[in-house]
Amino acid sequence: MPAFFHHLSEVLYQVLEYVGVNPWVVERRRHTFLHREAASDVHHHQAGLDATTFHFGSQSEGTTTPGLQSDTDELYTHNRINIMYSWADWQQGRWNLLMVREEDTPPQHYLLQWIRPDVPQPVTHIHHPDSVTDSQGRVFYSNMAVVRGWAEVYGDRHMRHGPSNTDREDWDMVEALHCTTLPPEIMSWFTKMQNAYWPSQETLQAARLCGCFLVPVGHHGSVNEGIEWRITPNLIERLLMFSLNMVAIKCLVVLKMLKKQEFVKHIHCENCKITTFHCKTALFFTLNRTPPTVWTKSRLIECIVRCLQAILEFLNQGKCPHFIVEEVDLFDGKLCRECQLSLEQAIQGMIQDDMHVLFHLQSDDLGQRLMALPHEVRPYPGDDVNAGICGRLFKDMFEQYIINARRVYSRLCNNAEAGVYTSLNNEFNSLESLAVNARTTQYDKNYIKFIVKCLMSAKASVTSSSCIQTGQPLPQDIWQLYGESLDTDVASSKLKLASMHYCQGELQRAASILNEVEFDLDDSVQPVGGCSKKLYSDKLSKAFCEYTAQNDSHEQLTKKLAFCVRFLREEKFCAPRFLWCEMYRAVGDDVDHRSLRERDWRDWAEVDAWPFLLYLQYLTYRGLGVRHRQLEAFHGLEDIVTSYDKLNQLYHRKTVLNLFGHCCELEGDVEEAQDVYNHSVQVKPRNNAANWHKQRLELLLNN
Repeated sequence: MPAFFHHLSEVLYQVLEYVGVNPWVVERRRHTFLHREAASDVHHHQAGLDATTFHFGSQSEGTTTPGLQSDTDELYTHNRINIMYSWADWQQGRWNLLMVREEDTPPQHYLLQWIRPDVPQPVTHIHHPDSVTDSQGRVFYSNMAVVRGWAEVYGDRHMRHGPSNTDREDWDMVEALHCTTLPPEIMSWFTKMQNAYWPSQETLQAARLCGCFLVPVGHHGSVNEGIEWRITPNLIERLLMFSLNMVAIKCLVVLKMLKKQEFVKHIHCENCKITTFHCKTALFFTLNRTPPTVWTKSRLIECIVRCLQAILEFLNQGKCPHFIVEEVDLFDGKLCRECQLSLEQAIQGMIQDDMHVLFHLQSDDLGQRLMALPHEVRPYPGDDVNAGICGRLFKDMFEQYIINARRVYSRLCNNAEAGVYTSLNNEFNSLESLAVNARTTQYDKNYIKFIVKCLMSAKASVTSSSCIQTGQPLPQDIWQLYGESLDTDVASSKLKLASMHYCQGELQRAASILNEVEFDLDDSVQPVGGCSKKLYSDKLSKAFCEYTAQNDSHEQLTKKLAFCVRFLREEKFCAPRFLWCEMYRAVGDDVDHRSLRERDWRDWAEVDAWPFLLYLQYLTYRGLGVRHRQLEAFHGLEDIVTSYDKLNQLYHRKTVLNLFGHCCELEGDVEEAQDVYNHSVQVKPRNNAANWHKQRLELLLNN
């Protein structure tokens, strides 16, 4: 290797630290996605679903940068079905699927035959709409079941990429079946690894307990493609990734940058592509064959070259073997021979040119940084790039928390027979039992603590609403519920408490709480919606990102988050009366035009925290007769709705416009209010309470 590789390796190592490939960010990424997995699993448990969620891929491994723009990969496994590798795995009382291989079944693929739950015998008739019977009378489970389900729900927005389904470009979901018994093609891998440099014996021992997944995708061109399921050792691969040192992680990131910018230039066929998994496979084989002494900071570029040489070896032999299931050719169906030869020539050129290609990498401005970086190491935890990564990670994590919380509220509202109050108590009891379960992890407990606070806020508000409606005094224990729920975030629970005081006529108490919230809502606070909606602009403030870089505890982070304020119909007497219209927003046949997601919150009122603060201040100071504070709140709302950038930063634009329209009415400017409601209808033509307000004002103006 050239002598200058040592110095360049250390500079490259430092540059990668700066763009988010460092132990600090890698750990944050992994912990964030483990928290998200736990939140989903607790939600599944509460909903009575026997399912588990996993995150795989670059985001959860920590092998990405902002410039790589990696997707989020999620795997959802149904545990209600037992997968049998042999008849000894049959379980009574459960539907069983037997893994079957025929002579012509492609490597890594199996057919899944239905086996009865009462006796260990094959099913002889189709009992499932996604089953297929072969010429021998065997009943197999089709891999198209998941695809059809997604297509029904998402319609034209549904996209399929191999085994994954999605309705978004940046997120892939794989629904899979878990098999606890490792098949022979995976078990044989452990024998081959016994005397290798990597992975370690400890890692191999842990890998034996991982099991594998069956994902719904057949081998392209196979006669049984519609009923084949591919085995995939994702958990073993994640374990391998988590065992890597920083040199190996940085090596993989550079390979991905080369793949994204340089490799693709030499792929000429429309259906051919080189993937991140090809790069990861090359890294695995290189680690497996290379002494640990090579994987050091000063030899980073040498490690990259060794990985490129592994890819060259694959291209030369025309086959890229799977690291674990070696019979599988990862080039099959991905890269034709012509493109393989073109890519082989390009990689040879990179190596012969002493890797000068690194200076031309555009992702994260890596090439420019390599040429411009000073010798001093910058303290990465405080810089903009790494702080921005932390801000995004924690914002997205709590957004997932809120999405799950909304699902809980939807479940409460849909359980009409039991009633919301009874359902709330059932949720509390179930969460309390889960929290003390010996198998509950710390990740689970963090989410349980969060969701319990959310439910406390809802229970306090539902109880208060009932008391206000009937004219009864609030019970004393209500204040404990309110008190313990106020730190769910910096604003939403406090705003609901202030709203309750306003509805009770306790304006001075309401004003005091509103002043406190106003003081806390500074530039370092990040709005979080969890409304399954992408904002037009989703920029994070520098102050918020810097705060998340210095604090990683849930208790500290929630002090800088402002969730949207939500009122169920059962809470309506704790909300200003004008907001009730948001709970009955449908006009005519609007209900028939609701999306699947809208149906979950069709009877709720939701509004962003900051605009709702201003609206409550307007009402409260109007009631107190403090005109200058009332006008301050009015102009604050006006500033939001008349600013394109500020309005498009909101999760509930139409609701905020409607609230401002109401303020205009109270100011006596009916024509301005009508213009605002018209604007709201332009934002959301259907299922918008502004349609009611427009009709009301038209009658008022005509009379």
